Amino acid sequence: MDLPERLLEIDVSALSDADKALPVVDPAVRAMIPEMRMAGRAFTVVAEDDHLPVITAVAEAAPGDVLVIATNGGSRAVFGELIATEARRRRLAGIVDDGFCRDLRGLRRIGLPVFARGTTPRSGTAVSRAALGGTIACGGVEVSAGDIVFGDDDGLLIAPADRIVAALETAESIARSERAILAAQARGEALLDLTNHDEHVAALDRGERSALAFRVDG
Repeated sequence: MDLPERLLEIDVSALSDADKALPVVDPAVRAMIPEMRMAGRAFTVVAEDDHLPVITAVAEAAPGDVLVIATNGGSRAVFGELIATEARRRRLAGIVDDGFCRDLRGLRRIGLPVFARGTTPRSGTAVSRAALGGTIACGGVEVSAGDIVFGDDDGLLIAPADRIVAALETAESIARSERAILAAQARGEALLDLTNHDEHVAALDRGERSALAFRVDG
């Protein structure tokens, strides 16, 4: 499997646990369509209360890309149902907007993963000729074209591919362990018994360094 495919097999939280220094986008930029995962290469664009650059970006982005939009504090919607429909037609992996979208009912029907700060019916102009593919700021994270964008209901993580790859095996191990714990809980086993909880607490109380760990074979 390629990198995005491997990411789609785990949760964003598992990758974040594997490397707690990986950049996480401001939680205010959240999933507009619940229960969807998204992973792909960033295609960056600046759209300050103007949706023309977004239309251009959708036409130039490649299948599997995630459109990452910097609005620089804009208060108007820079995409909606029409642009998302085109993004789906061109097989983009999703859209991340550090601003606002609209046509939420239509976006739900399309089923494309969409992250934004919220919705507004007010759209902007269509005259900007902002350049595409530059380094932008999105939700407090610096994003360059080609960075990996990974999102689910918990939030968004964006980083260069090499940093993602470095943490991925650990994240996959965490995901396997969590699945094993959930299976054990479904059989009636207690969570504390599936970890080193008692030894961990005792070590902390003695002033020793310790780490909470799973006692399952993932």
